[in-house]
Order: sequence, then C-alpha cells, then structure tokens
Amino acid sequence: MNDQRPARSSASTDTSTAGSAATGTTPSAGRHATPRGAGPAAPAQGRPVSAGHGGPVAPDHGSAARLLGDRVRLTPDRPILAQRHGDTWTTFTAAQTLARVRGIAKGFVAAGLEPGAHVAILSRTRLEWTLVDFAVWTAGLVSVPVYETSSPDQVRWILSDSESVAIVVEQEEHARRVASIAPDLPSLGQHWTIDGGGLDDLTRLGEDVTDDELDARTANVHGHDDATIIYTSGSTGRPKGCVLRHDNFTATVEGASEAMPEVVADGASTLLFIPLAHVFARFIAAMSVSAGVLVGHEPDTKDLMRAVSTFKPTFLLAVPRVFEKIYNSAEQKADLGGKGRIFRAAADTAVAHSEALAAGRVPFLLGLKFKLFDRLVYAKLRDALGGRVGYAVSGSAPLSPRLSHFFRSIGVLILEGYGLTETTAPATVNRARELRIGTVGRALPGIEVRIADDGEILIRGVDVFDRYWRNDEATEHAFADGWFRTGDLGRLDADGVLTVTGRAKELIVTASGKNVAPAPLEDGIREHPLIGQVVVVGEGKPFVAALVTLDREMLPGWCESRGITPALSGHEAAYDERVLSAVQEAIDAANGRVSRAESVRSFTILDTDLTEASGHLTPKLTIKRSVILKDFAADIDHIYSGSKVQTTATPVIEGRRRNRS
Repeated sequence: MNDQRPARSSASTDTSTAGSAATGTTPSAGRHATPRGAGPAAPAQGRPVSAGHGGPVAPDHGSAARLLGDRVRLTPDRPILAQRHGDTWTTFTAAQTLARVRGIAKGFVAAGLEPGAHVAILSRTRLEWTLVDFAVWTAGLVSVPVYETSSPDQVRWILSDSESVAIVVEQEEHARRVASIAPDLPSLGQHWTIDGGGLDDLTRLGEDVTDDELDARTANVHGHDDATIIYTSGSTGRPKGCVLRHDNFTATVEGASEAMPEVVADGASTLLFIPLAHVFARFIAAMSVSAGVLVGHEPDTKDLMRAVSTFKPTFLLAVPRVFEKIYNSAEQKADLGGKGRIFRAAADTAVAHSEALAAGRVPFLLGLKFKLFDRLVYAKLRDALGGRVGYAVSGSAPLSPRLSHFFRSIGVLILEGYGLTETTAPATVNRARELRIGTVGRALPGIEVRIADDGEILIRGVDVFDRYWRNDEATEHAFADGWFRTGDLGRLDADGVLTVTGRAKELIVTASGKNVAPAPLEDGIREHPLIGQVVVVGEGKPFVAALVTLDREMLPGWCESRGITPALSGHEAAYDERVLSAVQEAIDAANGRVSRAESVRSFTILDTDLTEASGHLTPKLTIKRSVILKDFAADIDHIYSGSKVQTTATPVIEGRRRNRS
C-alpha cells in the first residue's frame, strides 16, 4: 500500500469571512448542497465548489431506499447481507433482501402508518435492523433509532420528543421496557418484537398491499424529505433530534464510495458490530448495500473475535477503543506466553517501518527485521482478524498515530475520518493512496471545510443535516452564515488535509490562564493497556490533573505477567504502588508530548468503571465530561485540597492519589 502525498485539493482563504477553507472534488449531479448548511460559495483556486443558494438545482434522487433498488437492478444475485449461526453464516442476495424489505414495508402500510410517520427502532446490531431501516424508507416513513442500552427515561424522552407512532424492538425485555413507559407516550400506538416473530407478522399483515400501492409510497418521497431523526447522545443536557434527509444519505454514500473505491471494491465484505443507532454504522450499512458489499452483523461484542475469524471481512468499521483493545490484548497474550519482549520489539519495528514508508525509504536492516517479525508476529494478528482485512475505517474519536502506524505495517490500513451525526457521519476521510497518519484526511466530494478565526471547524455541503427536531433555537445556533459549527477545533494544511486538535467547549483554562486541550493528553495516557478511561481536569485550578480508571479486563493478565498473585481486585489496584507506578509511566509518556504548563501534575485512580451503563460514556464510548465532573467532584476537590497537594520533585503518594511536579 502506498503512502503518497495527496494531490493538492481546492484550498483557499475565503475573502468574505476570514479563515482557511478546503473542498472535496467538484460535486457531480446529485451531490450539490441543499439549503441548510449551504451558502454562497466562493471559488477555491479557480475550481467550482459545491453549489449553495442560487446554484444549480440537483436532480431529485428521491428516497434513500433507492440505494437497495439500484443494487438489485445491477446485481440481483450478489449476496449483500449475512447472519451468523454459530460458526456458519447465512447470506441473502440483493433480490432476497429487497423482497424481505418490501414485505415489511407493506406491513407498515397495512398497519395504517401514514406517509411521514415516525417509527422507532430499538435493537442491537443485527440483520433485521437493516431490513427495518430500508422498509421504513420504502414505505415513506421516518426512522428514529434508539440505542439498545438506553434507560427507560432515555427511551421515554426520544419516543415522546420525536412523536413516534410505532416501534420495532428486538427482544421481549425491550418490549417490557417500552410498555412500562407507554402511559406517558400518547402518540405511540403499535409495536413489533423481532424475536417474537414481529417482522413475519408484519409481512403477513401486508400481503394484501399491492406492489403499485407500495411503489407509489416510495415514489412520493423526495430527496429533501426527512429520512431519520437521530438523537445525539451528547455529554450535556437532553439529546437533540438531528434530522437527516434522504439526499444526505444518498449524496454522502456516493461521495464516500468515490473517495474509498478500494474499500468497497467487488468482493468486499465488512462486519458491523458498533450500534446501528449510531450514524457511523448507519452510513456504512447504506454505503455497503449501495456498493454491493457483503455485510455481516454481530450483536454481541463478546463474540466479536469469533465472528471476525469466521466471517473473514475485508474491512472493518470501529472506534479507536476497539483498535486499542486488539493491540493491548495481543500484547498481554504475548506477556502471558513469555514473549512480551518479542511482541514489543515487533511493534516498535512495525511503527518504524510505517514511518519509513511515509518518508519514502525503508532502510535495509529495518526491512529485514520487518520480514522476520511478519512471519513471527504480524501474520498471527492478521489471522486473528480473519486473514483478509486490508482496510479499517475509524472515526468518532482520535486514533493514536502509533496505533495507525502499527496496523498499517501489519497490513491493515486504517482510514481515519471525521464527521458528526449532523454531517451524516463522514465529512473528511483519509484516502488509501493519500494516507496522512495523524490527520482525518480531505473533504469528501460535495463538501467544504473551513477553519474560523477562533479555530473552530466549519462545514457545509451535501452531508449537512437539515435541522434539530422541534428545536429552532439550537438549529440557529448551529449555523453561522450557512456553515455548520462543529464545536471542534482543527487546522487545514496547504493540501486541504484536516487535523482535529480538540473540542472548543472542552478547553481547560487553568488559574494561570493557560489553555489546555484535554483530548490529546487523555488519548496518550489511554494507550497504556492497564488504563481504561482518563478524564483530564483543571478548570480554574493551579495545575492540570487526571481522573483514571483501570481496565478491569486487562488487570488480571497484567498482574499475572508480573508475578502478582492472587490478582489484585479493582479496589486493591487503586492503592497498589506497582499500579500507581505503571499509571505514572503512562502519564509521563503523554506529558512528554506537551509543554510543562499543560502536563498532568497529579492523578487519582477511581475505584469504579466509567461505562455507558453508569451514564459516564456515550454509546460510541466517548466520555460524558460534564457528568463525570459532577459525579466525581469530591475526588477532584481531593486532588486540589490545599496543603495535601505537593508539587515537589518527589512523587507524593497518598492512598490512590499521586502528585508530581
């Protein structure tokens, strides 16, 4: 795989508003910006940019359901969906998939759901989720995804705010959860349970609905119509319903397929395991169906490696924490087998090899070491991933450059991208032949990115959402002169390649006035296999500190490889000198990448886990900073508790707290 510098993209300074801007390639028909998120565009280096107000009118490609219909017309007999039964997989062709989708859609029509009605989906990641999603679109309805892990209160809010009239759930437990809040949901009428045969019931119900009647429902859907309302699981306040249109999906799918042709080439396959309630997975599912990629579904992440090894995907979609887990588990397995030093030497060689490729020359001796470790280490890792994975798409949080280099050398090119729910997932992505590790690549076709004076990343184009559901104030606040305000900070280089540097709202201002971006520190510390989550604190305080949790899955193996028996409990580990020293090493390594004023000077190990179930992580496994700061205020106060905090040259250990100069 090559690592060439990207061809120069359109990049300029917008003379109407200060800041730098970059675009993807000129949008083709059907990928022009629509009113929301598209303003008058200034030409960039003489090249056209995506059309905004007053620009050419894009053809109306109608419902996103056409992505499946077009695939059937091209390759009706190509398998596009797969379902696991033990270690075997049952596949369904495009034509079979469409038949199942239309059967469910007819059931929705027969059930009396009017065009434009909102239908919620509460399920883990499984084949039926994708079937229901396309059936909703085919019937002219609007889908409202709900995370399977949502509490009754969260489900109540989403169903109430979205005015959902029906819901499809996966299991009887989900049905009971919905039934417990049904008295508070006057709009909610019908529900169907997948495991209870609900989709078969729907199909039978719709047997008298004619093809012409269903086709008319689909044909009456236009590209600018609502396709879905996705509730953003933000770190503060009630989730907002983000309304995405049909053309958001169709245009973004086309643009991403154009940017990543190697990923969706003939014969490609992927295994979905992150929640389909997340826009990232929804987008990949839609793009895969459109491109004829075989999609497997794994609802239980505990069975992920088993599913990967039997399904043998050619590319994976994952958040950075998954790649961290794969690496850390491999390292721990090597430690337990007495081969830890070999693994770490192989990892260092892989990183050095990738960096040398990026520089354009691999030294002879490094090449020899790489070939040796390829046989001893890398080949086994590839086999564990099914033996066919060549690409991975990563998003939702920054990925460690070291991990990117490591996976690249073992044969898995991680294409890191950037986007939000409001941008239908990807706005930028690294191209396979233009990889810039540590960046999130260039804008997709039909999309523009610019940097505001204060460093905020602004986006407009075909991917930008229409509005927040029933929240005009939030919608207006989200846009500035036609540009979507992401709330993230970043920079563009001369080639239009974007680097995300942090979140504007998360900047910490210490008592001395120093601005500190917590994410780079947190990401660096979390690279250590013993560490689960990290939250950097210090707003208005004399120095920067950190709340740390341990990875309870990794702790027993870590103890065993160091001769600590019996293994420490989580409570014991929070006070153990050996654990404190390991955490300090991770913090020292991260501190080495920032200035002294930005460095973490003290930390405490929390005797608990930060999880989605505890309300401290979002479903994409990012921290809910404001919730954590509130719930662990006493721990933070303890760090800064007057004379007990020493910032001397000698570490001070007090219980589970360590302070350092």
